[in-house]
Amino acid sequence: MGGADAADDPADLGGTTGWGRVVAPAAVEPEPPFAQRWEGRAFALTALTMGRISGRNLDAFRHALSRLDRARYLDDGYYGRWLNAAELMLVDSGVLAPGAVTARARRGRGEEVTEPVDPPVAKPDYAPTGPGSLRTVGNAPRLAPGDPVRAREEPPDVAPPAPSAGPVGRGPCKLPRYLRGMPGTVTAVRPAHVLPDTHAVFAGEHPEHVYTVAFAASDVWGPGADPHVTVHADLFESYLEPR
Repeated sequence: MGGADAADDPADLGGTTGWGRVVAPAAVEPEPPFAQRWEGRAFALTALTMGRISGRNLDAFRHALSRLDRARYLDDGYYGRWLNAAELMLVDSGVLAPGAVTARARRGRGEEVTEPVDPPVAKPDYAPTGPGSLRTVGNAPRLAPGDPVRAREEPPDVAPPAPSAGPVGRGPCKLPRYLRGMPGTVTAVRPAHVLPDTHAVFAGEHPEHVYTVAFAASDVWGPGADPHVTVHADLFESYLEPR
């Protein structure tokens, strides 16, 4: 099984194969925040792009990361993918034309390249209802610690992307592929949180209760898994169904 083919997005790697062995370092060496000077600039540019320039939010940034192809996500390194996602958000908002960055870079190298025409700016019509991502919801939690549940195979579509979101496709789903359809048990109720599935595509915050759910490793990874290992995941209410 090819690793990337089995995942919803390049970051959803759990349970896939084809990536080689994970090798733990013998010791964690102290390191600077940024290994190279350009990484600090990439961090600052992305933070500036996310809100002020593109008009997008943190969930939209994560959704942009998930829409990168394998090379732009994995081969360009951590802050390289940040820059790629920042470029994608600017294209989504009409601040940049598709291909504009590549054309400008080629011109900078002395090539004769025609840069694409600037598109009309189309930033999302968006304003958060409060600071951060935690929210208060009127309904009581549907589940409680000790309740047996099952992670849905495919969570429901709560709302379609807003027209002002641009060509972003369906909203992201933060239910890991390797947990879908798996039985588990609620161990804790967490504060309600903005739903990234809709928030990333500007279809509303739709806050939901969040639950910590315990899954037996043997259910998740098969009979060869360590029977003493439990996988815990914080999951939105719409990701779960009673069993």
